[in-house]
Amino acid sequence: MSEMARKRIEGRGCVLRGDDIDTDRIVPARFLRCISFDDAGEHAFEDDREQAKGDHPFDDERYQGANILIVGQNFGCGSSREHAPQALMRFGFDAFVGGSFAEIFLGNCTALGLPCVTLPPDGLAVLMDSVTVAPDEPLVVDLEAREVRHRGNRWALAIPDGARDQLLEGTWNATAVLLGAGDAIEATAARLPYLSGFRA
Repeated sequence: MSEMARKRIEGRGCVLRGDDIDTDRIVPARFLRCISFDDAGEHAFEDDREQAKGDHPFDDERYQGANILIVGQNFGCGSSREHAPQALMRFGFDAFVGGSFAEIFLGNCTALGLPCVTLPPDGLAVLMDSVTVAPDEPLVVDLEAREVRHRGNRWALAIPDGARDQLLEGTWNATAVLLGAGDAIEATAARLPYLSGFRA
């Protein structure tokens, strides 16, 4: 599973200010009828972007190609739709830094290998300002070192231990873990009397 480990995400940041941004804003409900997530990225914040008429961070040329989204408090609240992290991932984001994340959103992100890390309010405010001023400067989310780095600044990040362990070990993909344990599953099944010729 080591090839699936997420130890360090490096790239550029995109700042999305505001608290309590819910999953209905991240991907509007009318796009939940899709049978695959292939086009989900096209609809990320579609209504917000339309209302902003080009003045939305996702349409800001300075943030084009950014792969780390910086958000406020309680990001991903509302419904539990997995379309929200799918849309953000397919838009191009590999990690999220914020003040706090809704629990189900965080879980859905972890299941996709997308770290959601938090910073204290003061640190988050400085990071947002720093990335706004210098969006082309490298931004690093280092899960091993438990820190976020930008322009020479370092902030201690927080992430639930379970999520961090899954990301570091590459065990965040439950389907891959199950498939990788195929031989062990077959061996266990062969030892169970009710699966190997048990007679009452």
